[in-house]
Order: sequence, then C-alpha cells, then structure tokens
Amino acid sequence: MAREALVQEARELLVAMENALLEIESDGANPEAVNAIFRAAHTIKGSAGLFAFNNIVSFTHIVESLLDRIRKREVAIDDAMLSLLLKCGDYIGVLVDAIAERKEDDEPDPARRAALEAALQAHLEPVPEPAAAATTAVTATADAEPEQVAGSAGVASDSWHLSLRFSPDVLRHGLDPIAFLHYLRTLGRIVYMETVSDEMPAADAMDPEACYLGFEIGLQTDADRQAIEGVFEFVRDDSQIKILPPNGKIEEYVDLINSMADPGRLGEILVQGGALTPAELERVLELQQKQHIRKPIGGLLVEREIVPEAVVTAALTRQKQSEERKAQEQKFIKVEVSKLDALIDLVGELVIAGAGTRLIARQRKDPAFEEASQSLSTLVEQIRDASLTLRMVPIGEVFQRFPRVVRDISRDLGKSIELVITGAETELDKSMVEKLADPLMHIVRNAMDHGIEATEARATAGKSLNGTLRLNAYHDSGCIVIEVSDDGRGLNRERILAKAMERGLVAADAVLSDGDIFRLIFEPGFSTAEQITNLSGRGVGMDVVRKNVEALRGEVDVLSVAGEGTTVRIRLPLTLAIIDGFQVMVGESIFVLPLDLVVECIDLTEHHAQHSIVQLRGEPLPFVRLRELFDMPVVEGVRESLVVVQFGNNRAGVVVDRLLGEFQAVIKPLGELFVHFKTVSGSTILGDGRVALILDVPRLIEMASSRDHELARRPRTVAGHLPLARE
Repeated sequence: MAREALVQEARELLVAMENALLEIESDGANPEAVNAIFRAAHTIKGSAGLFAFNNIVSFTHIVESLLDRIRKREVAIDDAMLSLLLKCGDYIGVLVDAIAERKEDDEPDPARRAALEAALQAHLEPVPEPAAAATTAVTATADAEPEQVAGSAGVASDSWHLSLRFSPDVLRHGLDPIAFLHYLRTLGRIVYMETVSDEMPAADAMDPEACYLGFEIGLQTDADRQAIEGVFEFVRDDSQIKILPPNGKIEEYVDLINSMADPGRLGEILVQGGALTPAELERVLELQQKQHIRKPIGGLLVEREIVPEAVVTAALTRQKQSEERKAQEQKFIKVEVSKLDALIDLVGELVIAGAGTRLIARQRKDPAFEEASQSLSTLVEQIRDASLTLRMVPIGEVFQRFPRVVRDISRDLGKSIELVITGAETELDKSMVEKLADPLMHIVRNAMDHGIEATEARATAGKSLNGTLRLNAYHDSGCIVIEVSDDGRGLNRERILAKAMERGLVAADAVLSDGDIFRLIFEPGFSTAEQITNLSGRGVGMDVVRKNVEALRGEVDVLSVAGEGTTVRIRLPLTLAIIDGFQVMVGESIFVLPLDLVVECIDLTEHHAQHSIVQLRGEPLPFVRLRELFDMPVVEGVRESLVVVQFGNNRAGVVVDRLLGEFQAVIKPLGELFVHFKTVSGSTILGDGRVALILDVPRLIEMASSRDHELARRPRTVAGHLPLARE
C-alpha cells in the first residue's frame, strides 16, 4: 500500500515538475517555478529514501544538486538545461515505473543514466572556496567607514553588520567586551569597526566599573546567524545585540524560505531559514506577551531590526501559501479506483432494488407504501448522482500530457507550433480518461506531422509562421465533446476520394458529401501520406482512434477546410455506469433511450409519414421503426408514438408503441453475441427483473439518415426474446 502511494505521489510530482519546466521555457525563469521543481525533486528523493530505493535516490540527488545551484542563482537556466532537466524527469519516471513493478534494484537503462549524469555533472563544477579568514588584529581604524545599512535591517555589502550595546554592568559581572570582539575573529574577518560613545557621561560622572561604549562592526564570515549570536551567549540577556545579514544573505533567506516543503508558523519559518535564532525568537515572544495590545511578531521583528523586512515578507507569503495548500488538501482524500468502482456497482444494485420497490408499491395501491417508496427513490437518485460525481475528473488530466508532446515533436519536425488548451476543467468519468490518451495522441501527431505545414510553406501561403494546435473540451446535450484543431493545410478531398476508389472502398460513381469522404480516413490501413515517418503515415493511427472511441460508446467526426485547417471532434457520453433513461415499449419488449438525448415525444398518427420521413413543423425528419429494426411481428391498429432524439447537430425519430416515462438505468455490458449489433449500446435490469436494451442513439440517427436498415438487422434471432431473459 505504501509503495503504491509513493508511486502515485512521485508521478504527480513529476507532472508538476514538467509543467513548471515548460512554464519557464515559455514565460522565462521565475523563483516560484524554480522552487516548485526543486521541491518536487527533493520530495521524490526523500520519499524514496524512506524505503531505501537507492537507484532513484542517487540519481535524483544529482538532479537536486543542479536545481539547488539554479535556485541560488549560481547557474543560469537556459534552453539546453531545460531539455536536460526534462529528460532527467523522464528517467526518474522510468525509475518510478521500476518501483511500481517491484524491480527497483535493477537499473532500467544504465547507458541512458550514465549520459544524463555526465551532462548533469558538467553543470556541477565545484564553487571556488572563499578566501581564508584573515587574522587581522581587532583595531578601530579611523578612516574605515562603516558600511551603510540598506533599507530595513539589510546591509548594502557582503558583510554581516553587528550593532552591539553591552549592559552597563558587564564589567561588574567579570566580563570584558573586548574579549567578545577578539572571539569574533575566529569566525571570519572584521572589515570595519566603529566605537559608539553616545552614552559616555562627563568625566566627573563616570563610573570606572561601568561600560558606556557600543560598537558597530562589519564581519565577513561563512558562519550562520546562530553561530554569530553564540559568541555573545553570556551577555545577550542584558545587552542589546542586533545582527543584520548582508544583502546576499537576505536573498538566500528568501530563497530558502520559498523552497520549504512544509513550513510552520512565522517564527518557525524564520528559525528554519536561519534568519532568526531560537533565542531571538524566545525574547521577541516574551516581549509580545508583555504588550497590552499585542503587535504581530513580524512587525516586532522588523521594528527592532532583528530580521530584514524582505525576509519577513517572504516568510509571511510562504506561510499563507502553505496554509492555503493545507486547506486545499483537507478538502481531498485519495481513494483507490477499485473502491469507487465497488461503490458504483452497489449503487447500481440499489437503483435496481429501488425500481422493484416502486413497482410493488404501484401494484399494491397502498398510498403510504407508495409515498415511502417515492421518498426512497428520491434518496437513491441523490446517492446515485453523488456517487457518480466521485468518479468525475477534469479532462485536464489528459490534456496536461500534450504541452511536452507538442514541444518535443515540433522540435523533431523543425516546425514552430503553439499549443492552446481550453476547457481543461470539463469533467468526465474517470474510467474514460486513460482510454482517451491514445486516440488523442494519434490525432495530435497526425495534425503536427501532416496537418500543420513547414515554416516555409506557411510563409508562402501567407500564414503566420507559427502553427497553432488547439485542444478544447465542453459539455453538450449530456455528452462531452473534445476537439483537436489545427490551422494547417486541411484535408485534400480529391486525394482521399481517389485513394478510396483505388482501394475499392467507394464506387466510382458514388456521390458522397464532404463529411462522408473525410470519414474515410478512419478506414483500416487508409493513408494518403506520400512517405512514412516515425510519427505517422502507416494508416493505422486513425483506425485505432475510431475503434477506441466507439468502444466508449462515442463517435468521431472530421471537419476540414482546404488551406485553413482541420478539426477532429470526439463526442462521448459523460458516464458508462448509470444514466437517466426514457423507457419505451414495442409489443411486450421494453427499450431505454438516454434521457439527455430525448428532445420531445409526439403522436405519429397525427402527422403524415411516408418512406421513413415525417413532416414535423414543416421540416422533414427521418425515423426508424423499432418494430422493423428488431424484426417483430406487425400489429394492426397500434397507436404509434414518435420519440425525437438528437445527438450533436443531428436529429431523427424513433417510432414505438408506448411511452413509459423516465427510468434510472444501470448500464450492463452486452455479451459477444451482440458485438455486431450496432444499434444497441448496453442493457439494464428493470424493477421486475426483466432485461431492457439500451439503444445507441447516434447509430439510430445515422441509420435513419441513410435509410440503410439492413446493416443493423443482424443478428435477428434473439433480439425479440431478450426482454424475457428472466425466464
């Protein structure tokens, strides 16, 4: 269980890392993105270290070292380094996959790892050691000017600034201030010192055992704040000691604070970042407790010049970000998909049981029982909707893969292509997300390879030199629509038609619409590419697209304008589990239509119907008779009803005997017997235990429009008997 959690977290962090790198490539380097990359690598290394997954720990440590140098501005991040870090992220992903497969002790690709480590080491040349601390005697030089303080609690130099005001009683306590100054020399070099005698009284008022002098000192050292403060450990309670970091240190504090994975409260952040010592924090907290009106600790630290304002501001910002992240984390919990699937299955059974309860209530004609069953049905419907919502995820989970894909492929092709993503927040069923990745990948590769022209061709056509690829998603009539569009050359209608005739897919005298011709590209093995590339051209990709989409009970269509571009549109149902259905009856058999696709119901006898076409408000509407479709006996004198359905922009009618009303349908898969029966998408169990077929509305509309009923009338043998499956 812990292994799976580590793998899941690492994959999420790698996605965040890749997104941050691509953000830097498009918008330029910024501290927030750099720190996000560093935190991702650091967290992956730390989590893997807990389980002693040494392969990933050792490799990620080298990556983290380079990121640390980038974060400290010791190394500039350029295009070559971005590509290297993206490749390193890919290899970390390979190592994570090895952990998932329980092969963490085997190196997946030693040659690849060695090449990446060599490239990383080239950027990790050792930083020159700072000059050894000089052993200059502590003297007060008259012409050595103290360096100016820059802003609030900052120093305009690369030296620490110490402001010392010893207690008047320090000598009486047996302590010599000069001894402390000598001890400072062990930490580094004193670059200046000014003696402050503002508190010196007149000679006749002087106490020979009192200390009246203060000191302003500049110190160059590699020691941290806590080490410097430790010099004055025996006098700090009674003295006023201010330690101001150099400008460079302020930037280091800010960077360190920004990189903290899980900071706590403000004081803890500053102590962890080295900008404040525990003793200083304790004294400020005591001071805050004594105040009648308590000032915020950040204000006190700045007011007393203990911590630079820039550092306090950075700490407050980081604290706020952490609180917001924790608040967001508290809204979400991670649940195994299998548990969600089990919940949906149980809810489906609950829906079926609820339908049975309603049926019994109606049969008994007991008002109290009917009211109770209705209340139960309402609750079941709410539970169903809430359960299905748990499985809905943004399609951005799929879209987020493509910025990297577009970047790499456009470079391989030598094209300049911009990816524009819209509608990433549009939700669909979790079970469909992963199944969409391959179809979209084929479409995107085709668009980049064959659709968008090379730079020279675009210039000749008067187009922008940068091609544009768009991924868009939106909800429409109970479906999710996904569009992949490019502004390339468009499909060559004549070339596709000629190729189809050459292969015998289309008769020479056939009259086809543009849509029919464009859909030919989904035929197995169909390709008009003049040469095969490593990306496309073999005629297998688009066939896979159609098969995968149809397996999800969806449809794919193509729109294209020569010279302007192409749009591939995928339309899918929102869920594959439970739907709101509309029951209709033909003879003794019950069928279900998805309620979202039902527009209206009319009495067919009041309208003139001829040759499977009915005039509806002056417009011709094609229709299909379910009695003919399922080869049921003709019954004279039946009052037929027409259910108008719509999928996308297409409408058709379905002729039935009776309308039974709305129904919650739990979708059950069909067996292999019905694999060629294109007008049925599934089945459901009714309240009385009978089985009802769920009709495939897109196929019915297609059939009604083409009036090619024979295509869908196979097999005929068992269709009429399916509702009696309980027997």
